Amino acid sequence: MNIENLRFPRFELPAELEDLRREVRDFLATALAPYSQLVRSNTWDGFDPEFSRQLGERGWLGMTLPKAYGGHERSALERYVVVEEVLAAGAPVGFHWIGDRQSGPVIARYGTEEQKQHILPRIARGEVCFCIGMSEPNSGSDLASVRTRAERVADGWLVNGTKIWTTNAHRADYMIALLRTDSSPESKHKGLSQFLIDLKHVRGITPRPIQDLSGRRHFNEVSFVDALLPADALLGREGDGWKQVTAELAFERSGPERYLSCFLILTQLIEAVRDQASPATLARIGAEVAWAVTLRNMSLSVAGMLTAGIDPGLQASIVKDLGCQFEQRLPGVAQELVALEPTLAGSGSDYQQVLGNLMQLAPSFSLRGGTLEILRGIIARGLGVR
Repeated sequence: MNIENLRFPRFELPAELEDLRREVRDFLATALAPYSQLVRSNTWDGFDPEFSRQLGERGWLGMTLPKAYGGHERSALERYVVVEEVLAAGAPVGFHWIGDRQSGPVIARYGTEEQKQHILPRIARGEVCFCIGMSEPNSGSDLASVRTRAERVADGWLVNGTKIWTTNAHRADYMIALLRTDSSPESKHKGLSQFLIDLKHVRGITPRPIQDLSGRRHFNEVSFVDALLPADALLGREGDGWKQVTAELAFERSGPERYLSCFLILTQLIEAVRDQASPATLARIGAEVAWAVTLRNMSLSVAGMLTAGIDPGLQASIVKDLGCQFEQRLPGVAQELVALEPTLAGSGSDYQQVLGNLMQLAPSFSLRGGTLEILRGIIARGLGVR
């Protein structure tokens, strides 16, 4: 076993970023005042284009993107502070989330000059919504087995196939999709390419929302039937899709969203038992707080590695795995320690409604950013035990 690969170098945010943190908190205290606790418990699934535009106006989207493309050339650590605060407060960031977190940086790194000029300023202003076309039916979590085909034709690329679990595809402006451009058996990885797809103007693309346990429809199955993409829809180089998408997943798997999705119920639990907690209850809550602090330190370590240009793919997978366990466990702990039944009925308390919502949402966390089984395979290979 290669223990060296398990290292999470200690990394702390610079003290001067506390001024930015206070600025964000002050803004959120006012901007989120109209939102109920139930709405806030949706965290990064909450969808509000106007709120996203407000963040863009303050320079808190596209923070790390070049100024030449509408960005602000601020550090990844400054962005980390903003993201941490909006998630902890339960802000509705779903409209801009994917574009700001990963699609923008991917386009900035691999896109053509025209793609950068056309798309990146709109991401920074909070004007466009992105979705990710990775997973497919009957492929499990083996991303390299995707079969949706992009065939080069005289006037572009003809796409046929299906994507699934595509968050917000029914209301997104763009999708970055991983498609197969070479179906030969020896090209399982080298036959993949990424495409930037304009969902509002390409015919033959049909998103079908999937209703989840909570009744929401944010996941989608997306079918492509002779969808003709322009020649310049290719993102990066043909055949480099696997390399590009694995680098992209480091952004998706390691951020504060991997331990803050259920943070609201943890803070409400602490408040609910503040004056009457038994030693056993305090011990349970203390254990969960310790998990949260540890996960934050690990996430910060990954942020530090990304800042230093180090590939944190293994560490990001570990953060995602442990973070998912933590987030899925919290609603059960919150129900066990406070004798209140979860509910979504309007007559229930804020605690009961938040608990009811998160108990329904938490099972879906395993789907986001790769299932735990796949992540553990990545971890095993990184440690040299598989």
